Amino acid sequence: MADNVVELDRVIVRFAGDSGDGMQLVGDRFTNLSAAFGNDLSTLPDFPAEIRAPAGTLPGVSAFQVHISDHDIVTPGDYPDVLVAMNPAALKSNLVHMQKGATLIVNSDAFEERNLAKAGYESNPLEDGGLNDYTVYKIPMTSITIEATKPTGAKPRDAERAKNFFALGIVSWMYSRPIEPTLSWIEKRFSAKPELAQVNTLAFKAGVNFGETTEIFGHAYKVNPAPLEPGTYINVTGNTALAWGLIAAGRLSGLDIFLGSYPITPASDILHELSKHKNFGVRTLQAEDEIAGVGAALGASFGGMLGVTTTSGPGMDLKAETVGLALQLELPLVIVDVQRGGPSTGLPTKSEQSDLLMALYGRHGESPLPIVAAKTPSDCFFAAIEAARLAIKYRTPVILLADGYLANGAEPWRLPDCDKLEKIDPNFAILPNGSDSTGSPVFLPYLRDPETLARPWAPPGIAGLEHRIGGLEKADVTGNVSYDPENHEHMIKLRAAKVAGIANELSPLEVDDPDSAKVLIIGWGSTYGAITGAVRRIRARKGAVAYVHLTHMNPLPSDLGTIISRYENIIVPELNTGQLSKVLRAQYSIKTIDVNKIQAQPFKVAELEEAIEQVVFSD
Repeated sequence: MADNVVELDRVIVRFAGDSGDGMQLVGDRFTNLSAAFGNDLSTLPDFPAEIRAPAGTLPGVSAFQVHISDHDIVTPGDYPDVLVAMNPAALKSNLVHMQKGATLIVNSDAFEERNLAKAGYESNPLEDGGLNDYTVYKIPMTSITIEATKPTGAKPRDAERAKNFFALGIVSWMYSRPIEPTLSWIEKRFSAKPELAQVNTLAFKAGVNFGETTEIFGHAYKVNPAPLEPGTYINVTGNTALAWGLIAAGRLSGLDIFLGSYPITPASDILHELSKHKNFGVRTLQAEDEIAGVGAALGASFGGMLGVTTTSGPGMDLKAETVGLALQLELPLVIVDVQRGGPSTGLPTKSEQSDLLMALYGRHGESPLPIVAAKTPSDCFFAAIEAARLAIKYRTPVILLADGYLANGAEPWRLPDCDKLEKIDPNFAILPNGSDSTGSPVFLPYLRDPETLARPWAPPGIAGLEHRIGGLEKADVTGNVSYDPENHEHMIKLRAAKVAGIANELSPLEVDDPDSAKVLIIGWGSTYGAITGAVRRIRARKGAVAYVHLTHMNPLPSDLGTIISRYENIIVPELNTGQLSKVLRAQYSIKTIDVNKIQAQPFKVAELEEAIEQVVFSD
């Protein structure tokens, strides 16, 4: 560690380079180092949809932003303090995120004529004065890496690939990160290829040594650990937390988990994670398509497992018919939709809150379903348990909404005490529940629980509980196929009442309103962090604003209408064209002030602060 160290309360670092430059890898390593050090943190991976766009081009740039602090934070930060740019394209595409005075650490070796032309530069920005508003460190990362790794005998092209670890070494030195964890990680990660382990180790050490010996930096920095609650912490992404939540739901209910899924960005990591945990009664099927995946999951639910299917927007389109079948059969099924920019293929690696209305109405017929939305990466764990609980208790498919920002983002998470999590009773039918005209016992598959309106769940193989299934309308109580008009209307209303009745058991909403404000912000999903940050800033300026965040999107909590009636202005920030606003206006006959962003990027705190202040300080 350097002798001259300046303490900071927070810093935002953004790594950027070609898709093949390993920016996600080094960003993840810097994140894990900071988590182990005890910082609070939040991350924003930002990568292209192409597997490998042409090297040196703007569409091929991959970036990873991490915000670390010595206090509680809720977003990856608005504007990075430091940009590590591995080539001209990385600099050009990410300079828009930087404010004047920010630090640029640039791989000067890459700023040669061919790369400059690919990025659309007419002259070299490192030499033409175009970066005079920034603090620029021009470092020949490629050539230093090649020189440092010569003892391994690696070819220059192979050695060059380790320049990302050189960059990680520099930034680790700059922010006083511990060195040994990275060296141990490299050894373990490349244990099968010791020559690569040696190259990356030497490159990383070269970066650290460059920071220590060069005179261009002047001093290093340090961000002290944050005062976190006592407990065991882990750095977790939303997809991992969601997978663990599904496993926990299986343990809490005593049910095996079956995941039928087709790989799709940004949901695929849930399949990858669940496939590792067969020891917890998890079975995974990588199906040939989206329809097969949800069909297998529904079959598993009929068989007495908790059926789950994971997807994104395009997959939701394809699964709609089978989800309608699950609704007709009234079987538990969890449908995870990790939202992304659309329509069609749209922006596969980018994030939007674009599927709320599809979750509400994206099936034919009268087909209401419960909808749960996660708000942070770690909250995905609890949202998954809640979705499973509702599905099992009410015998219904449930849609769980996450998005790319939550799925790929990471934060420190204090592991919960699983012994304190509420059990989930599947309450299987084990005996006939009625009698026929002769008094003989029979099973009535649609004889409902008087409290929840849920029908019995009777897996096949139990004598006396045989019953008919299928997509045709069922007669109430008996489950026989029925074309009777009045029965059809009765069943439609019963299924709707079952879902609507969930609102009666939801806990009262927590309204954050310390100042008896006249303005209420209603948020949902991944806007939680940006809204929270904006509210903090407004209150620091003596502005009065209230805030409530929704987890249950359908049915909406029963006290929401009463809460809304207490405020003069309702602000609804969404990463779409105003989908929740449409629902609120229709259900409560209110006016809303919509704050919308449809750029497949999360809100900046400053963007919401500006929108909120126009209402709060309008007098």
